[in-house]
Amino acid sequence: MHYFLSDEGCEPFLLEEMRRCYPRDTHQQHAPRWVASDMPLDPASPPRLVFSRQCLPDAVEQEAESIRQWSEAIQTAVLGPLPETQPWRLHTTPLYSFEASDMPAGASTAGEYRCGLIRDSLRERLKKVRRTLLRSWEDGYEPLSKEHSLVQVVLVAADRGLLSVARAPLAHSCRTVISPYPLGEIPGAVDKTAPSRAFAKLVEAEKRLGHAITKGETVVDLGASPGSWSFVSLQRGASVTAVDRSALRDDLMQHSQLTFVATDAFAFKPNVVPVDWLLCDVIAAPDRTIALLLQWVRKRHMRKFVVTVKFKGQAEYALLDALTNELPAHCSEYGITRLCANKNEACIFGVVANS
Repeated sequence: MHYFLSDEGCEPFLLEEMRRCYPRDTHQQHAPRWVASDMPLDPASPPRLVFSRQCLPDAVEQEAESIRQWSEAIQTAVLGPLPETQPWRLHTTPLYSFEASDMPAGASTAGEYRCGLIRDSLRERLKKVRRTLLRSWEDGYEPLSKEHSLVQVVLVAADRGLLSVARAPLAHSCRTVISPYPLGEIPGAVDKTAPSRAFAKLVEAEKRLGHAITKGETVVDLGASPGSWSFVSLQRGASVTAVDRSALRDDLMQHSQLTFVATDAFAFKPNVVPVDWLLCDVIAAPDRTIALLLQWVRKRHMRKFVVTVKFKGQAEYALLDALTNELPAHCSEYGITRLCANKNEACIFGVVANS
């Protein structure tokens, strides 16, 4: 059984999405934020779920009363299946807050403290029984390669949780639902000099895509005002064409690498294509934004893209299925997800094939 983690309060939307997109399989809500499913994780056609934050493949419910028992359980799970010389990562994370009588003063939370002790205990165990496996244990949040395995332990209480081992290359081939970030959560970027907090959406989308805007690239920012996504692009050294009926913040309007075009985002046509990046955080009906993205993708007007689709209520979530159906024919890499920085929105990001 695979366990899919949604954002808080979004498990009904995840469950409905899974039943709509994968009707032949069994899906059921397991607990708050969790949906359990027997759907296959097919590397050739990995699932894409907007409301899934993280997937724990073939997870088992684990009970362990002590730190020692937790590290024993993880050791048992990894010693046989994981190739000793291939890299692997371990996520040990608490999902809910819970009490711990042995938490020292100054510790962040009882769950995080306990997870840290579990990791320390496992390291000591591997030093004694399998040093080669210890040496191939990596930390970090870089994209998972074909050689990476991922072990996840999610505590729902001090003595209960889920344990999952995704052997290479599953974590890489199903990276559409398996995140290199624990629980699939990326801390929000902070920059008080940005025009608005919307800049954090672009930063998070870059991390999930595994590509970032770089110096010398060309960017078209549709619906740019007040300028947060142009702000990020200019900071990186890109040349930006910002398109909006309203001007950006004064300092951005005066930037030597920004060209402002005062027109409707849906009417704009780039003079030179392909541009390196299409960015779009425009306020519009979902079907209009989806049609705009597909138009640009079909014509190969950009190499990479980050686009926000904004909703009013929940009735139009299924419109995103049109992207799931068509983007595979045009993109070498793409994702559709509800970012940590999103509200009632979905973010689509990707790399256009043969661009």
